[in-house]
Amino acid sequence: VIDPFAVSEPWRQFVQGAQRAGQRLHVTVASADDGPLKDRMSAIVDRLDDGLAETWKIARRGDQIDDAVRRLDPTSLRSKQASLEERLATTPSDDVESALTSVRGQIDSTERLKAESTRTADRLRLTQTRLDELVTRAAEVAIGAGDTDAYEHDVDDLVIELEALRQAVEETNRP
Repeated sequence: VIDPFAVSEPWRQFVQGAQRAGQRLHVTVASADDGPLKDRMSAIVDRLDDGLAETWKIARRGDQIDDAVRRLDPTSLRSKQASLEERLATTPSDDVESALTSVRGQIDSTERLKAESTRTADRLRLTQTRLDELVTRAAEVAIGAGDTDAYEHDVDDLVIELEALRQAVEETNRP
């Protein structure tokens, strides 16, 4: 079950946007005249629904990454780093130097996770824009004023892009 309120921002708005686009698309196709074109559009909509499911999976993973960053608490880690650097400057020791190396590694991990979250959100934002465009074009195609083959190809491209993005974020080392 897709529940946009199960994830935090900005992931929630991506899920809600995809849901709204999906609803508009279903209404557009349902209002088309019965016949082969409507049947083909219905099949295309089913494929796009797969893309909406991918958006949900991506949003959940992005939210998990953001949650991991919050739990790691970069602000606290930077405070520890400053304290250890000060301590190392006044009373150098191998233990303090090892602790500082460990804290720096933790900070590096949080920075990588934050960068992954940002990249994922940026790509999802772009796919959302493309999804909105496809929903708008569906009205043309559904009345026979647009190229159905090109539309189907563009839908497939978007769904493949979403599937690839989902696979990429799932491969992110789980924090």
